[in-house]
Amino acid sequence: MKIAMTMAFYDFMDEWNAILGFQTPAHHRKIMDFLVSVWQTPPRRGLLMSFRHSGKSTVVGIFAACVLYLHPETRILILSAESSLASRMVAHIRNILENHPRCVDLIPAVRKEWSHGRITVNRPIGIREPSVVCQGIHGNITGMRADLILCDDIEVPNTSNTAQKREMLRERLRELDFILSPSGAMIYIGTPHTLDTIYRTSDDDTN
Repeated sequence: MKIAMTMAFYDFMDEWNAILGFQTPAHHRKIMDFLVSVWQTPPRRGLLMSFRHSGKSTVVGIFAACVLYLHPETRILILSAESSLASRMVAHIRNILENHPRCVDLIPAVRKEWSHGRITVNRPIGIREPSVVCQGIHGNITGMRADLILCDDIEVPNTSNTAQKREMLRERLRELDFILSPSGAMIYIGTPHTLDTIYRTSDDDTN
């Protein structure tokens, strides 16, 4: 089952890259494999770090679009250091949905929520939150609910260059557990910008 699900994401990504005239790089398949593994496997928490300009945010956007293709009822929250950064990811996802041939049925006839900041696809009725919504890390997320939270570049110099800012960031991130649905997944995507990075865990080697 897991292999079949992973192949569905591979096929979705390969088809999108073919539309753009590209072939899928081998390391993009590894990134996608990791994202799908986190999405499927408890505790459904993951940290994606790779070299700069590796295209990790590109693959994350394709992954999010494919999640909606396979599960239109999913609610996705994009968090970044600034709302402008998060909106770029939403725009990336929206572009894929609009142009990927597998996503035709997801596009609503009346696009009431179809912008850089939020997207709502065709899905079962009765879901209050948008399909995809973005927010800066210090924006208002009170009352939100999400099945997938993507924390994309939340640690940048402006949010982590002092101990006080790092503690504020950690406190903010603790709130996400109250937003995520019980079976939801949370994935961090980023690069450390300080020795006392939020990405460090108690099991890390401190030498």
